[in-house]
Amino acid sequence: MSKYEPLRRYLARQRAARVEMTFNEIENMIGALLPKAAARAVWWDEAAASGGAVQTRAWRGAGYRAQLGTNERVVFERNATLTS
Repeated sequence: MSKYEPLRRYLARQRAARVEMTFNEIENMIGALLPKAAARAVWWDEAAASGGAVQTRAWRGAGYRAQLGTNERVVFERNATLTS
């Protein structure tokens, strides 16, 4: 099981089209610190990660795409083209 599985399960339960979370909230959920690379937009960009990165599979598996926001926040937006 991936360390990002709790994030996938959480997002899969959400009904909102948009879910915003802080790095701290995500870290508490997964029980680990996010890597320093998470401060860069490319780490959250599914196109750059080609869907193959373990973290990307977590939110894609829940039907979301992710985008780095400001102040260590991440915006997850439901993607109708992804399947859960």
